[in-house]
Amino acid sequence: MSAKAVKTSNKTNKEQSDASDGPAPQHSVVIDLSAVIVTVESETPFVLVVERKDAKGGKKSYGLPFGPFDPDLHRTLEIGLRTWVEEQTYLHLGYVEQLYTFGDRGRSDIGASGDSRIISVGYLALTREAPELSAPDNVWHNWYRYFPWEDWRDHKPEILEERIEPTLGQWADEETDNVIKQQRWDRTRLCFGLDGMPWDEEKVLERYELLYEAGLVSEAQRDQGLPVDEERGLGQAMMSDQRRILATGMGRLRSKLKYRPVVFELMPPVFTLLNLQRTVEAISGVHLHKQNFRRLVEKGGLVEGTGKKTTQTAGRPAEEFRFRWEVMRERPAPGFRVRSSSRS
Repeated sequence: MSAKAVKTSNKTNKEQSDASDGPAPQHSVVIDLSAVIVTVESETPFVLVVERKDAKGGKKSYGLPFGPFDPDLHRTLEIGLRTWVEEQTYLHLGYVEQLYTFGDRGRSDIGASGDSRIISVGYLALTREAPELSAPDNVWHNWYRYFPWEDWRDHKPEILEERIEPTLGQWADEETDNVIKQQRWDRTRLCFGLDGMPWDEEKVLERYELLYEAGLVSEAQRDQGLPVDEERGLGQAMMSDQRRILATGMGRLRSKLKYRPVVFELMPPVFTLLNLQRTVEAISGVHLHKQNFRRLVEKGGLVEGTGKKTTQTAGRPAEEFRFRWEVMRERPAPGFRVRSSSRS
């Protein structure tokens, strides 16, 4: 596909009306649509990524599915997103919501000439299963491959104590300006839950941006024109700033779990409460107390029993449930106010 560019001028109306100035220089804005497509399978959150190989060395890089918005063909941005996602991935999207618009200068190294500014509109899309992908170069990846410090379900990730916390501390201490040094320490404590501060699972983007600023992810080295040390970088890198877009999608979904029943967009029509809990844990990255979670579900009236039981679980047959759509009319914020059972 070829992106349509919107021409813009950097002159004022007065300057443009002055014939002696000559024609105003023209610049283009290219609108791209990026999709964070998420599913959960076998208690693992997956995101759809596209593999691309370097023309010279055959080295692989990864990015989110993306494509241009064509104002002649697409009546709305979302229609454009759905159209090219189906064309490129062969997937039919269900739940879709707009995330954020990314437009920083120099933020993208793909899809535009040097005189163009790329505006990328990010979307979050959820699907109930990870179908076998028939589209070329499409693959499902565990999203913790890109953010290994975000998965606290079993224990505090070792990468935090072994690499991230000491390196961020060194980065803060090397600053000679005491005001900036204190700001760096405050942000580190707040983002990574140090010195008694709680771990906030929603701060995915804030943590990634702090690591980027400290030069601890490969994208920071690449964007500064430095040799990329993949061994030193934290987590799998992505092309352009698409790991930032993925972080935005992860944080949005974790937040939305608490006030909207979006998790049921990831569930089959019939499920057990254990299946539901494991899906919420997979997305939020924290372990939940079983009985507290069940009381929360029952008190919120989010599900109803089907009267049937399944024998596909270990131990005794488990009762099957389905989502109560009536809850959408009964309460303004029917979500899971989840709390982790442990922070260590």
